[in-house]
Amino acid sequence: MTDMFVSLGTWNWLIFGFVLMALEVLAPGIFLFWLGLAALLVGLISFGVAISWQIQLVMFAIFAAAAVPVWRRLALPKSDASASPFLNKRADALLGREFTLEKPIVDGNGTMRIGDTVWRVAGPDTPAGTRVKVVQVDGANLTVAAA
Repeated sequence: MTDMFVSLGTWNWLIFGFVLMALEVLAPGIFLFWLGLAALLVGLISFGVAISWQIQLVMFAIFAAAAVPVWRRLALPKSDASASPFLNKRADALLGREFTLEKPIVDGNGTMRIGDTVWRVAGPDTPAGTRVKVVQVDGANLTVAAA
């Protein structure tokens, strides 16, 4: 086993790196890519500098460990909540907006068409054609008040 480590050289690291990257193509998961990149870096550095096998293994371990934060930074999507803050929360997007009632609110309940959707509304009795403001959202129910 020691003979194998003693014989570690530039070409061994480069071949190991390419093998790991080829395995990444066969079994995608991004993990083997970074290990292959670490092996390639060790191989490229050992081209220019004569390094003992112990230092080569330590360098591989350091490069492989350093690849984890790099991978996480590159792989995790940048979540920009401001791009679509009401995704899957359509009713919350209506809060504070004003609309015109097409049908009157009778006995505190009614319906209102917003876009292509009919919403249940609750609020004071109001005749059709009145501007109302959405003051509260409870699931698919909107509470409105006179605007």
